[in-house]
Order: sequence, then C-alpha cells, then structure tokens
Amino acid sequence: MERFINLKGEDIPRYWYNVKADLPFDMDPPLDPQTMKPIDPSKLELLFPKALIMQEATKERDIQIPQKVREAYALYRPTPLIRAFGLEKALKTPAHIYYKNESVSPTGSHKLNTALAQAYFNLEEGTTKISTETGAGQWGSALAFAGAYFKLDINVFMVKISFEQKPARKHMVNLFNGKIHPSPSDFTNYGKKILEVTPNSTGSLGMAISEAIEYALSKEKTHYSLGSVLDHVLLHQTVIGQETKKQMEIAGEEPDVLIGCFGGGSNFGGFTLPFMPLKMKKESLEIVACEPTECPSFTKGEYKYDYGDTAHLTPMLKMYTLGSEFIPPPIYAGGLRYHGASPIISRLVKEGYMKAIAISQEEAFESTRLFSLSEGIIPAPETSHAIAGVVRYAKACSETGEKKVIVFNFSGHGLLDLNSYIRGA
Repeated sequence: MERFINLKGEDIPRYWYNVKADLPFDMDPPLDPQTMKPIDPSKLELLFPKALIMQEATKERDIQIPQKVREAYALYRPTPLIRAFGLEKALKTPAHIYYKNESVSPTGSHKLNTALAQAYFNLEEGTTKISTETGAGQWGSALAFAGAYFKLDINVFMVKISFEQKPARKHMVNLFNGKIHPSPSDFTNYGKKILEVTPNSTGSLGMAISEAIEYALSKEKTHYSLGSVLDHVLLHQTVIGQETKKQMEIAGEEPDVLIGCFGGGSNFGGFTLPFMPLKMKKESLEIVACEPTECPSFTKGEYKYDYGDTAHLTPMLKMYTLGSEFIPPPIYAGGLRYHGASPIISRLVKEGYMKAIAISQEEAFESTRLFSLSEGIIPAPETSHAIAGVVRYAKACSETGEKKVIVFNFSGHGLLDLNSYIRGA
C-alpha cells in the first residue's frame, strides 16, 4: 500500500460543488437586521462582488472554476492524501488513517483555496482594495498572497492576542505587500471605541470583522472579504473534498469517519460537503467536527439567528452561536476562536447528518506531539484538534478491534506557530 496517494494536474477540480443542490431541505435566509426579513441581495453589493453574492444564493450544483483561478490553484494543487502508517503504529490501532495535506499551499493552509477565488472575482468587478479579519493569521496571510497574485491592496485586522502570540504571521502578510493591524485598533472608529472602554482588550474575531467592514465601507473601490462561515467560502473549499474522494477511490477504500477541526467551518465544510451524497446512502458514515472546549459553538451554543460581528454590521445568520458579544479565552488555536458556525454546517448538525465534539487545548497538544513524532509534520494548533478527534476514534478501534477507515483534513502546518507549542507545553 502506497503512503502517498497523488493526483495529476489535470485532476484539479473544474467545478466547485454546491451541496445545497442535494440537501433535502431549504436553508434559512440571511436576515436584514433593520427589517428582520430576508435581506435584499443588492445591499450586499456594498461588501461583496456580484459573483460571490450569486454563489451565496444559488442552488446550482456545479459552479465552474474560472481558468485563472485553476491556474493559481496549480501552484500547489492537487494536494496529497497520505496514509498515516506512523500514527497507526504508534496507536496500535487496526484502523486505517488518512489525511489530506492542505499544508503544502504557499501560505501553509487550506485558506488559499478561497482567497484566490475571492481576489479574482473582486478584481473582475473593478475592486482595488480588500479588507478582512483574521484569527490566527492563516486567512490574513492567504488573502495577502492572493492580493499580491492578482495585484490588489489588502488590509488585515488580526485579533490582538493572536497578533502578539504569532508575530511571524505579521511578517508574512507584510512580505506579500499586505497591511496588518492588531484588533481592536485605533485605525477605525469602532476599534477606538473598544479601546476607550477596554484598553487591554485581547480582541475577538467579531471585533475584527466589525473593523474590516467599517474600513471597506469607508473607502472607494473597496470590498470586504470573509475567510470562513459564509456559503461561498465553503463552496470554494470543496476542491479539498472532491480531490479526497478521487484519492480514496485510488486507495480502494471508503471512509467510515470524516474528521476536521472547526472554527467557522471553511476547512471542515470544504473537506466533508462533497461526501454528503455518500452520507445520504451510507447512514453509518460519521462526519465529526472537532471544536475547542474554550469556544464550543456547537456543544454549548444555541441554534438561532445571530450577528456575525460584535458591532452588528452584518446580516443575521441562522447558526449555532455563543452570542455575538462572546469574547473567547486566549487559547493558542486562534483560528477556532469564533462565536458562531457556518449556517450550512449548523443545519447539517441540527438535522443529524453531522456531529460535533469538544477538544481541550491540552488534549489537542498531546495528540499533536504524537502526530509530529510519528508522521514528521508539525500541525497548526487548529489542526491539532482534528488530530485529537482521530486519536479518540483510533483508540476506540483498538478496544473493539474494528478496522474503520478514518480520514481527516490536515488543514495547515504549525511551523509559524512554534511559540504556541512552547507556551502550551
């Protein structure tokens, strides 16, 4: 059995997969917070290009990937699927474990899959500047790279505690000609208000989103870009799951368990949604979101309409949420510190097609050490939560003797996050 299951360049998907075409229910629409009625799509044109708004709303199954985006994907796609023989041996498990290695992208994570797409559609509409938020920095650095690739000006508002914990991300954003601000910042009116009340605020993704939106609305030819949660973001990420399906066919196996870490839903959705048609046929297929115990949107949150940011500038989304005012503790997995969850994934969890488990920072770090030693790759702190979930399932197989096939998304490497491991040790 081969360790690496590789695809060829021509195997890069030509279409993004829209799961809404195959769902047995209709999604709840975003609401205009002023009227509490479904939002007029034209209002979103202040923030997003029309192509992304269309992708947010359509039920068309296959959305063609523009040739220029596929050419950009070819910098690092297709990504390898790897059989984790070392981890299997270390765990003494009969389970077969595979991981889709998205860390081979230029910025080290899956985030580039949507960053390149969003940058392209903005450029096509005449946008010259994009603002965004970032938690741990993977999204901010990905959008900065995409901005450099498509020659757009990028401003990134990074959650302050992560800005301080992960200085290398700031340098990466700057290397790609992006500008980065610790949030809350004195760069926006909203940031200044937060600092007046709480000078030592560690920030949150909700705050950073509010600052990024304010900046976008105040500048000409400027749009806002989101790296997770929204439907079009998960759509772009489905290149991950589509490639994985082909690679599992080459391996001659079918997954029994699909696992990913969960913050807002981009890597988890992109990895798992292409498998939903299989889930409809194979009820025993488990699809598991691993969220942090410190920010447990699914396991402790409510399923309801809520704002995506703390300043309440965004439309209201039906999702699992801890509340838009929730300020998470400063755990090292900054990319998982978001109060809400993707509406699509939230509904699938609510309907029982997927489930969520909570992983503590301590359990995540312990699993990461084992993975690093057995597989030779240092995972991002966010990815370590998925690995902890894999370890749980693999150990259960050791106890029962079941030979399950466990597949997970290795969403990013941790080479720029070594400070987190030092502090978490």
